[in-house]
Amino acid sequence: MKFDQLTAHAEGKLLTGIVDRVGHVVINNPERHNAISLAMYQAGAAEVNRMAADPEARLLVVRGAGGKAFASGADISKFEKERSSAEDVSKYSEASKAFYDSVFHFAKPTIAMIQGYCIGGGMGLAVACDIRLCEDKSRFAIPAAKLGLGYGYEGIRRLANLVGPAMVKEIFFTARQFSAGEAQEMGLVNRVLPPHMLAPYVDDYAKRISENAPMTMESVKAIVQAIQDDESARDLDALDAMVKACFASQDYIEGRRAFMEKRKPDFTGS
Repeated sequence: MKFDQLTAHAEGKLLTGIVDRVGHVVINNPERHNAISLAMYQAGAAEVNRMAADPEARLLVVRGAGGKAFASGADISKFEKERSSAEDVSKYSEASKAFYDSVFHFAKPTIAMIQGYCIGGGMGLAVACDIRLCEDKSRFAIPAAKLGLGYGYEGIRRLANLVGPAMVKEIFFTARQFSAGEAQEMGLVNRVLPPHMLAPYVDDYAKRISENAPMTMESVKAIVQAIQDDESARDLDALDAMVKACFASQDYIEGRRAFMEKRKPDFTGS
């Protein structure tokens, strides 16, 4: 996938688009290790929600430009301008939360392709994805305790659902950087690959996912997320309806026929 196939937002610092049924979000601020500004957060939420509503997009891949960082979180150089007053902090927090939430609630599969540093809000963005694939020289950290920042409930809960409460405390209390190997050991990332293999591996994953039945994947994702929600927030009837809809779909008929005919199925999401 070439970046010139995507549309630029936030003065070119964010690139998005759908290519071959794969939605893309690229944090394009490599000179600042892909730090994310207020405008980037705002554009990111709007674009992810737009692609979520587009049936052409079968999944979403999030990555950083430049090869040295996935994202380094909030752009600290803009804190004086964007996060100096209580009102500014609230506006910024709402924008960043909206971006992370749009990725987390994207009904279709999401992949974080992590090159280099994944720091602070970059970790929040990666954790909002379903699958995290990184290179063996990637580094992970949440240095909030070094900056005196507060970190919201949803972000910590999502991280705890992946690595457990004890590791969340170690990540935040030490504020140190963790290696790719440590990240995999704690359950933060799914796969660790040599740098030259990461992009083709992600491309292969994306292609495989884009060819699978959308309704099946969406129902599985909804059920897995419900398992992680408070019991009172689970709508089991709605989840059951999603499963039944799979069996009533044209894709179920196509899947059976393709299996019997020994050919690749052509799923339409209906």
